[in-house]
Amino acid sequence: MVKKTIGFNWGAAAVSTAIWKGVPLRYILQLAGVKNDDNYEKTRYVCFGGTDKLPNGYYGTSITLKWAMDEEKDVMLAYEINGKRLTPDHGYPIRMIIPGIIGGRMVKWLNKISVTNKESDSWYHFHDNRVLPPNVDAERANKENWWYIPNYIIYDLNVNSAIAAPAHDEVIPFSSFSSDSEYTLRGYAYSGGGRKIIRVEITLDDGKTWLLSDLFDLEERNGRTWCWTFWSLKIPTHSFVRSSEIRVRAWDCSQNTQPENLTWNLMGMMNNCHYRVKIHVITYGKDVVLRFEHPTQAGNNPGGWMVRQHELEQKQSAPANTPANASKSESSSKDPKYTMEQVKQHNNEKDCWIIIDKKVYDCTKFIPIHPGGTTAILINAGTDCSEEFNAIHSDKAKKRLATFYIGDLDDSKRPKL
Repeated sequence: MVKKTIGFNWGAAAVSTAIWKGVPLRYILQLAGVKNDDNYEKTRYVCFGGTDKLPNGYYGTSITLKWAMDEEKDVMLAYEINGKRLTPDHGYPIRMIIPGIIGGRMVKWLNKISVTNKESDSWYHFHDNRVLPPNVDAERANKENWWYIPNYIIYDLNVNSAIAAPAHDEVIPFSSFSSDSEYTLRGYAYSGGGRKIIRVEITLDDGKTWLLSDLFDLEERNGRTWCWTFWSLKIPTHSFVRSSEIRVRAWDCSQNTQPENLTWNLMGMMNNCHYRVKIHVITYGKDVVLRFEHPTQAGNNPGGWMVRQHELEQKQSAPANTPANASKSESSSKDPKYTMEQVKQHNNEKDCWIIIDKKVYDCTKFIPIHPGGTTAILINAGTDCSEEFNAIHSDKAKKRLATFYIGDLDDSKRPKL
C-alpha cells in the first residue's frame, strides 16, 4: 500500500469515450481574425474560462495557439454528445473537447475564449492536473511553489488499460468446467496524443509469460486514434485455477507501455501501472467457485482488493483506542446536536462546518493550514463529506479531526426512506 494523495478517488472510472459533435475551434479563431504566425516571437495561448465559480475563482485553463489551430488535433467546441444535446453535467450549453489529453483541460460551461501571450492565470490551471516528483508532499509543494513549474503540467494522457470481464465479484462455478470450456477476457486500452494502441497483453503467471489479445480498432482520424481500443482474449477456463491474479498491460505506437508498479505523486494522477484482478477460490452455497476481485470500484463505491488490504492494515496497526473510538468516547448524549439545516449555514471561509460520520466539525481555523489547500475544505463547507474525507485521508488526519469536533448531527427529523 502507498500513502494517501490529495486527489479524488476515481477508481478505474475517471475516463470514458463518446461521440462528440461541434465546431472546430480553429474555424472560430479564424473568423475572429486570429492567425497562427510561426514567425511570432512569443508562444501564444488560447485561454478557456468556465462559468463555474469556485472558492479560488473561475475554472480555466489553456493550450497553445499552435495546438488550437492544428487540423490534426481536432479541437472543438462541442454541443452534442452521442447524438443528443449536452446535459448540464456534461457542460451544457457548450464545452471544449481536446482529444487525447487530460480531462481537466476540456472546460465545461464555456463562457470565454481569449488569445494571449501567456497561459491561463486561473488558479485551477496551476493547482490541478499536475504530476509532481514523488518526494514533493503538499507542504513542500505549497511552500516552494512547485505548482508553477511548467515541467509538471499534464496535457497528453499516458498509455493505460483495464479489465472489464471478468467483472468485480463475478463467479465461475467449478461445476461448469469442462475439458473444452473457454472464457473470454475483455477490456479496453488507450493512449494520449492520438497514439494508436498496437498490442494488449495478459499474464496469469505473474509476468513469466504474456498472452497477446485480439484488438478491435476504431477508425483513425487524421492519423490519430482518439478513442478506446477494445481487446479480448479467449482462454481455457481451467487456466484460472492455478492463477492468483490476472494482469493486463498495453503498448502504443511509440512503444510506450505500462509500468508494473505505480510511482506515488501528490495528486495521485496518471498512475498507469498494470491493472490487476485477483482470483479467489471460495465456497458459494453448495458449490466451489472462482471469484474475481478488482482493485477498486468507481468513485467511493465499496469493494476491491486494494480497499480490503487497506482496511486490514488499519485493523492490524490500530491502537486499542482508535481515532474512531476516541471520537465516540468524546461525544455523549449531552453534546450539542445540530440539524442539517443549521450546518448548511456555515459554508464559507470565515465560518466553515462539515459533517463526517454524523459528527459536526468546525474547520474554520484549519482552513489556512490544510495541507491539501483551502479549496479541498471549502468545496465541502456546510455539507456531509463523509465519503470524500474517508476516501483520501490517513489515520493521522482522522485523529487530528477530533480536535475540531463541536457536536453531533441531529437527523431525527429527516424523513424515513
